[in-house]
Amino acid sequence: MSKTKFDVRDFRSALGHFPTGVTVITTLDKNGESIGCTASSFNSVSMDPPLLLWSVDKNAYSAKIFEQAEYFAINVLSENQVPTSNRFAGRGEDKFKDVSYTAGLGGIPLLEGCGAQFECKTWNVYEGGDHLIIVGEVMNYSHNDSKTPLVFSRGSYAITSQHPNLNSDSHANSGSEFLDDFLLYLLNSTISQYRKELYPILIDGCNVTPEHWRVLTILQESSTMDFDELSELVMQPPEELKQSLALLNELKVIECSEATIRLTAKGVALQAKLFTIAKEHEASLLSKLSTEEISALKHGLKRIAGIQ
Repeated sequence: MSKTKFDVRDFRSALGHFPTGVTVITTLDKNGESIGCTASSFNSVSMDPPLLLWSVDKNAYSAKIFEQAEYFAINVLSENQVPTSNRFAGRGEDKFKDVSYTAGLGGIPLLEGCGAQFECKTWNVYEGGDHLIIVGEVMNYSHNDSKTPLVFSRGSYAITSQHPNLNSDSHANSGSEFLDDFLLYLLNSTISQYRKELYPILIDGCNVTPEHWRVLTILQESSTMDFDELSELVMQPPEELKQSLALLNELKVIECSEATIRLTAKGVALQAKLFTIAKEHEASLLSKLSTEEISALKHGLKRIAGIQ
């Protein structure tokens, strides 16, 4: 019986609709050297005993090390640790250079600044297709509730925020005098409404995902941008950005040479169309305000954000 042939890239896109946290798994090799890798494949298994699991690609350099390790730590990253995630997602560099950490169970590295950490003793290792599934028993753990978790969703980094509970048919007040005049609540509600209306227009009208839209928006018409700079601006991990660029290159809207990326003539035309759609949507959203109110709103937000 033949198996269904999967489009791996499309399958990954489907999986990306399930947001996850971002972790760095750390351990020591047989020589006592610190080892670490970024992973979003992390889950709780059992409360009694307390078991967690994560998975590692069998082709990864560290796979055999983690398979044989007695102890490992799961460092759950916070929102300001995007550079840490990117560092440990890379290859061929001293990942622990200039990284602050302490020694945990069995000497395993515990990264500083994390939202939560779990020190585990390896419980079992299972085959999982092209990955190894590693289950650990939690021996120690800690968490800092003042930290906002770093999230990975649809190939990009994100952060968590409480849902504003808006629906498209009713934009009534929350019923709370405090909330209805609180900047954070108002901003979150506005952003939620903005995304809900704009993203379907981009996808249905131009077949462009929000992640690809960010790439096309940031690229300048007459100049090139290097890969690392673009990765930082679009908030995508290196591997995910490479996949986005590969698809955009297949669509002939960008050209990649060595480490630089630039728009093609087709890309410039698509970018102009996307800009027009975005500005039309913005105008519709701001139609309830006067020109002076719009100017004051944008000026004030820029000052708060430190843009000017």
